[in-house]
Amino acid sequence: MRIDVVSLFPEFIAQSAAVGVVGRAQQRDLLDVHGWNPRDYAQGGYRRVDDRPFGGGPGMVMMIEPLQACLRAAREADARPAPVFYLSPQGAPLTQTRVRQLAAMPRFILLCGRYEGVDERVLAAEVDAEISIGDYVLSGGELAAAVVIDAVARLQDGALNDAESAVQDSFEGDGLLDCPHYTHPASHPLGEVPAVLRSGDHAAIARWRRMQALGRTWLRRPDLLDEAALSKADAQLLAQFRREHDADA
Repeated sequence: MRIDVVSLFPEFIAQSAAVGVVGRAQQRDLLDVHGWNPRDYAQGGYRRVDDRPFGGGPGMVMMIEPLQACLRAAREADARPAPVFYLSPQGAPLTQTRVRQLAAMPRFILLCGRYEGVDERVLAAEVDAEISIGDYVLSGGELAAAVVIDAVARLQDGALNDAESAVQDSFEGDGLLDCPHYTHPASHPLGEVPAVLRSGDHAAIARWRRMQALGRTWLRRPDLLDEAALSKADAQLLAQFRREHDADA
């Protein structure tokens, strides 16, 4: 798949996309990330991309013409249709369901704002949807774009060395949080690895992990349980976890 990013700092996009899972996905030709700088499409000697807002107030607003020209160039770089997503705290929250939808697209464009944001007319005319990574404000959309790219890249077939890793992640499948994980040594001053994980009993291990995922979701994100369709076996496991939790409290 291809992701084009319109940003005043395309070098940041290139650097963040060159490492880890995203870098590996690009090396394996599973993902193609391109940065586009609207300043390259600005007019005049100063190549201005921002101006003061009408009505007064602090900060600057990114202008229409450089953004439109930059988006046009990004679209024309590939014949496939490319919806445009603006990264903004006013957008719909980025969820794993949304990530899966993005990961299934052949390409899309991310628009990163700066300053006080983007001229509203650009959003109305050029943007298909807005995406938020949380209820807080960043200096620009670049970090949010890096989050989207990473989340999407790891869902490309072959990006992860073990595809099962993505299947077992939090929010995948039934939407529960992931279970706890341990590695060597089995005994440490910080604690012991649960005996069931050392038992070799795969059925018992699977049951324990499922119970822990249910219990962790109940403790940390009970709202997710309201949306999950729990089976009778899941309900019993959750009840057992709650009894053990109450006994240890």
